[in-house]
Amino acid sequence: MSLPTFFRLCKHILMMPVLEGGEETLVGGQAVMEGVMMRAPHSYCVAVRTPGGGIVTEEMPLARMSELYRIFRYPVFRGMGTLYQAMKLGLKALRFSAIAALEDPNQAPGKRPPQEIPAWAIAGPLLFSLAAFIFMYKFVPLYAVTKLQTVYPGLAGRGAFNLTDGIIRIAIFIGFLFLLSRMKDIRRMFEYHGAEHKVVFNFESGQPVTVANAQRFTTFHPRCGTSFLFVMMILAIPIYTLIPFDGFLLKFVSRILLLPLIVGVSYELVRFAARRRGSFLAAIAAPGLWLQRITTKPPTDEQAAVAIRALEGAMALEESQGGELIIA
Repeated sequence: MSLPTFFRLCKHILMMPVLEGGEETLVGGQAVMEGVMMRAPHSYCVAVRTPGGGIVTEEMPLARMSELYRIFRYPVFRGMGTLYQAMKLGLKALRFSAIAALEDPNQAPGKRPPQEIPAWAIAGPLLFSLAAFIFMYKFVPLYAVTKLQTVYPGLAGRGAFNLTDGIIRIAIFIGFLFLLSRMKDIRRMFEYHGAEHKVVFNFESGQPVTVANAQRFTTFHPRCGTSFLFVMMILAIPIYTLIPFDGFLLKFVSRILLLPLIVGVSYELVRFAARRRGSFLAAIAAPGLWLQRITTKPPTDEQAAVAIRALEGAMALEESQGGELIIA
């Protein structure tokens, strides 16, 4: 794997939580390299536009985490299970799209691209991206506030300390999103992200899913990973305040260990807000919708067509298994 490909995969893996959306009883999706992955409760399909202009797809049945393991049927735990499965599927879809990006333009349209990126080659970018996530959103804010409190003693209190820590973390998140959005490949992924949202809205409306109909909908969706991550960062502030640790190392380790709990509770809040859009909790999720002005861009008709192809593939496989899609 070349170094540019390595760092391109790292960027896309870091964006996966931002781009992933949906929950296990609904149609959801994720933008990938030059394509979209759509999933239904028991199936998924990733569709990618190749350099030759064709669309290649990969479909596969999947079981919901709540069906595989009973614990993931319960609140908080279901969020952990859903995110784990979403990230696992996202990596699989990202690998497929990366392979498709290497396709020979002269290859016949619709044929699967050659397997030029082995599964193990994803491990390096994944580990690098995980380390970068922990460094940017756990270590840097904590270190910065620890240093600041030597200058401003008022930050020594847990409330002020963790509020400042949260503000720095959110600022890093927004700044990082903005910088990445200036890169051509990430901007194109954000356009596919917008296509995914438009097509999901089109499907949920009950209208025929077509490019023309999809383009009439907004790119801002309440079940987007951008909203989910923002809620996580807000929720982390009061949770960290409750932890009775004062040392830097214990604070840092606790922030990593508490991540699954924050994921589970945030999932419940976003899930509730998506179903009750006039509630107080919906107002908490609203800044995530505002951030989608960065993470979603208006798609072209060709990009919307790819998202529709992914949805059609997932739904066809769902129907062949006798699955029933539940719209909340």
